[in-house]
Amino acid sequence: QVQLVESGGGRVQAGDSLRLSCAASGRTQDAYTMAWFRQFPGKDREFVAMISRNDATYYSDSIQGRFTISRDKAKNTLYLQMNSLKFEDTAVYYCAADRIAGRMPTVPFEYTWWGPGTQVTVAP
Repeated sequence: QVQLVESGGGRVQAGDSLRLSCAASGRTQDAYTMAWFRQFPGKDREFVAMISRNDATYYSDSIQGRFTISRDKAKNTLYLQMNSLKFEDTAVYYCAADRIAGRMPTVPFEYTWWGPGTQVTVAP
């Protein structure tokens, strides 16, 4: 089992920056690709960004150029640096980990472990 806990959410103004963190614990060696998803009220979770075990990254078009995903393997921590935040970025952000090696999925059901989420609110 891998446990994930997000932190770093909060309320900011449009144009501000936030950095989300996701601390992993347990059998972290079983976590391969890790990702950030977000969920708007009444909507399904949508893909934001992912990073593979060898640090290959992939981003959603909606945040490309504004958000950066990274991971510190020594600290077992995943990050999402969010710059130039917009009102429409307001959502609950979740980190997720995939237990299958060699793939980089963008759909939620492919991920095995999830954190409880952290709220990001961007005031217009």
